[in-house]
Amino acid sequence: MENKENSILKELEAKLITQRKLSGKTAAIVVIVAIFFSLMGLWTNSFGVISAMRQIGLFVAFLLFLIFLLYPAAKNSPRDRATILDWILAMLGAAGGLYTFFFAESFAMRPLILTPNTMDYIFGIITICLILEAARRATGKWISIICLFFLFYAFFGSYFPGVFAHRGFSLERILIRMYLVDEGIYGITGRVAATYIFLFILFGAFLKASGVAEFFNDFALAIAGGAIGGPAKVAVIASAVTGTISGSGVANVATTGSFTIPLMKRMGYKPYFAGAVEAAASSGGLLMPPIMGTAAFVMAEFLGISYVKIIIAGAIPAILYYLAVFLEVHLEALKLGLKGVPKEKLPKIKDVILKRGHLVLPIIILIYTLLSGRSPIFAAFVALLSTVLISQVRKDTRMGIRSIEGALHDGALTVLSAGIACMACGIIIGIVTITGVGQVIAYNILALSHNLLILALFFTMIASLFLSMGLPATACYIVVATICAPALMRMGIAPIVAHFFVFYFGCFSNLTPPVALASYTAAGIAGADPSKVAWTGLRLVLVSFIIPYVAVYNPQLLLQNVQFPRILILLLTTVLAIFSFSITDRGYWKVRLKTFERFIFLGSSILLVTPEISTDITGIMIFITGIIIVSTRARRSKINKLNNNKC
Repeated sequence: MENKENSILKELEAKLITQRKLSGKTAAIVVIVAIFFSLMGLWTNSFGVISAMRQIGLFVAFLLFLIFLLYPAAKNSPRDRATILDWILAMLGAAGGLYTFFFAESFAMRPLILTPNTMDYIFGIITICLILEAARRATGKWISIICLFFLFYAFFGSYFPGVFAHRGFSLERILIRMYLVDEGIYGITGRVAATYIFLFILFGAFLKASGVAEFFNDFALAIAGGAIGGPAKVAVIASAVTGTISGSGVANVATTGSFTIPLMKRMGYKPYFAGAVEAAASSGGLLMPPIMGTAAFVMAEFLGISYVKIIIAGAIPAILYYLAVFLEVHLEALKLGLKGVPKEKLPKIKDVILKRGHLVLPIIILIYTLLSGRSPIFAAFVALLSTVLISQVRKDTRMGIRSIEGALHDGALTVLSAGIACMACGIIIGIVTITGVGQVIAYNILALSHNLLILALFFTMIASLFLSMGLPATACYIVVATICAPALMRMGIAPIVAHFFVFYFGCFSNLTPPVALASYTAAGIAGADPSKVAWTGLRLVLVSFIIPYVAVYNPQLLLQNVQFPRILILLLTTVLAIFSFSITDRGYWKVRLKTFERFIFLGSSILLVTPEISTDITGIMIFITGIIIVSTRARRSKINKLNNNKC
């Protein structure tokens, strides 16, 4: 058994990307640079007024320097020290970013028809290559492969077939668009990474340092731990509330999973199912406002609307996602006859709130500041400061100098993977813009679907799932929004609905084999087969696939053009559809279902998501019929057992 667990852990380590555990002078240098990186982010987003390109250049300098020291180049690279090559690349990366920081104004003064000078070529090529290598190290090979493909496409477009062909662009033109102007790596994704994402990740690091994660775990345990299948429900609730601040499926698993997975195993869940529950619940953090895996900030920039409108639109889909996972684990617990944690082992909710409840106030301040019309940058800055002040209320949550230093350090290291993903994705957006390939892909999706919306949605879903594999949340949204969303918008779907559709399916990258990072992290904690955890986790969220389709056919689900009582009817039918599909998937409602009974509930769920009054009424009637049939059989079975026991 021990050998099996060791092999699983080795397989997991091979699949996951982890930072080095440095020591000595190198570790001290990294700590100092990381703290200065965070302080730089706070300064440039508050009192320090500099141009966007200079700010991003400084961001890139810190980003590349830290990544090359902290992330090994290959599996067999040293894990406790940086090599000489790593130091050289770190210095070159810092130089590339600082070149932009010092000469951004001169870039703006030059006419675009002017040939870049020698230094522009040197630093431009070096910086772009190092961003691709840093992205490979920190986020995995796929984002670098996609970027290289797009660069290849920009150079050799004339060799591509049919509608994908274009005349091709010179190195000079590509260099200008990718490095010397506010497009490419210094475009929208770079701006978002250096501002919104940076500040919100720092805010999350300060919240974590104050002990809010422990509060969320204890709070979830107090309200759900004693219920049927309590530990799994604790995982769902704790991951939902933790997801509001972490915005990362993997970080969510590591934070709550170390507590919930062992608890689920002790209460009777199989290890692979315990890991799958945590992975599925944690991945929902990418959908949970206000951070939404940091993709909400990029979406707001893409659509040119306020950030508040994005988080309002994302609220109901996120709640429905967690409802779906909650129902799945509830039905599984009923089927297996699992009980909750004994009452005497549960914390009292009153004690939990009195001890750490004040730590939630910064989140309330953040939301209030956003809703009052302030910018996300201002709101995050105020919430971060309030975290330090509010933590002083109690001695055991008080943040001192060491805690603040730790939060600055952890925040800087957390921003590395999200930041470099955004910088690399800037290359993709730049190439799509100059080649027009996004419109070509949109045209082909429309052609394949023969202008049938349901087919267009299906093809877009498949493309989003495929393109997002192995990418972190922000990167997967940028890719699918750039390539897939235009097809839906050309069919008349509102931009915010189209972007939410592709974003929703892009979020499943954490659960989609063969590259399911959240599932692999959960598998390591559970001591289970990573592939089995990944496939089980994907099955747990399969019911959630209907939510984006419902939103397209009825945008009121995203709180667009809300009308009463239609929104209430929509919510009722959607919840019933999710419930009906969960019963189908788990094959249980009071008793194990027969095959024909599962088909009854499957048919009901399909009818309930079809946007017609007649199908809604029919679906509700079929659902009620199914409940009556199964409940009657369960009652008869119970009576027969009682009679047999009497005999």
